[in-house]
Amino acid sequence: MPQITLLDGGLSRELLAYGAQLHQPEWSAGALMESPQAVQSAHEAFFRAGATIATTNTYAVVPYHIGEARFADKGQALADLAGKLARDAARVARPDGRVAGSLPPACGSYLPRDFDPEAGARILSVLVRGLTPHVDLWLAETMSSLEEARVTAQAVTGSDKPLWMSFSLRDDPADAERSPALRSGESVTDAVALAMEHGARAVLFNCSMPEVMEAAVAQARAALPDDIPVGVYANAFTARGEDGAANEVLAAIRDDLTPDSYAHWTDRWIAAGATLIGGCCGIGAEHIAALHERYG
Repeated sequence: MPQITLLDGGLSRELLAYGAQLHQPEWSAGALMESPQAVQSAHEAFFRAGATIATTNTYAVVPYHIGEARFADKGQALADLAGKLARDAARVARPDGRVAGSLPPACGSYLPRDFDPEAGARILSVLVRGLTPHVDLWLAETMSSLEEARVTAQAVTGSDKPLWMSFSLRDDPADAERSPALRSGESVTDAVALAMEHGARAVLFNCSMPEVMEAAVAQARAALPDDIPVGVYANAFTARGEDGAANEVLAAIRDDLTPDSYAHWTDRWIAAGATLIGGCCGIGAEHIAALHERYG
């Protein structure tokens, strides 16, 4: 078996375990404002479970969640705090751990038609300024279209930190086996080409159901140079329509994705060529601990 790098899992529900109260529309950004110790504790839990990378709690630090006025006033400071909490968690729980700066969908998750390139660039520049002192790499995550991914990659042009690009796929297992695609309908092949164009040092797939990941991994692995790893961190959401934005409501979590059953999928992704493995929404520290025991 190839050497596996373990990522962390979904932060929001781990925050609940440490006393944070999550409300819409702020979602996980609210924890930065109200319960920052819960954020650090959640990061520490993933590190202790075996993760080697903590992803900053900046996914919801965007106007879509906290509003334009609050983002203008506090966006950079919240990003700075998120980076600091992740770095402090590494110092406490895993001194060799790395911190990935989350660069989220700037105009709302799963909403490629609503992406505004000018607004996205402005929002992302604020996050980059706040996160830069604390992170080891950039993680453009849950990218639902090529345009969204392109603007996000451009936000860190000139940075001396590596960029990883992670795409969200359409949640249609039957179509995914034939032709895996981004939520925009654009192809995985084109997404991989865009990632390479922007110098990405890893290509991943996240925040989609486990059933749609394997074909995308195989397609990406076949198209990439050997020194560019492929990764997966799936979510545990129950089925949802393609038109619904992520975190519009507290999404239901599948009861079949136990730590043991999630490993059934991770084994398949690894067989298809993935070496970066973790979890997204609904995949907790107990899942990461089981993967650590499985892969070492």
